[in-house]
Amino acid sequence: MSAPAKPRSVTIVMIEDDEGHARLIEKNVRRAGVNNEIRHFADGTSALAFLQSEDTEAHGPLLILLDLNLPDMTGIDILGVLKKHDRLKRAPVIVLTTTDDKVEIQRCYDLGCNVYITKPVDYETFATAIRQLGLFISVMQVPDA
Repeated sequence: MSAPAKPRSVTIVMIEDDEGHARLIEKNVRRAGVNNEIRHFADGTSALAFLQSEDTEAHGPLLILLDLNLPDMTGIDILGVLKKHDRLKRAPVIVLTTTDDKVEIQRCYDLGCNVYITKPVDYETFATAIRQLGLFISVMQVPDA
């Protein structure tokens, strides 16, 4: 009998245009003990170019943290592209955004997002939510591409 294949490390792709939020998310994910590689993109164009590249396919499973309010396109647009892509459609997508509109939330779930988290404006509440997200990421199972 051969040994089971060692699971490949999950790369976290963070699509967030606000540098302060990006640093806070990464800091608190790290504080929760998640040491996975985090690739940060400040716009949808560069994030999609990375995600759809052949190089990315070779790097194993992905988890995507997605803001909806980006400078060049909406997170909704990105989510639609991801979920229609043969390789990326199974990648878990966690929407992290300030938008708490019920219609937008439903639309994200309809398009295939796995978790929708509204960023609170209060720093401590936001930091606590991101630490809990880090704990969640540390135990969740992610499918290979």
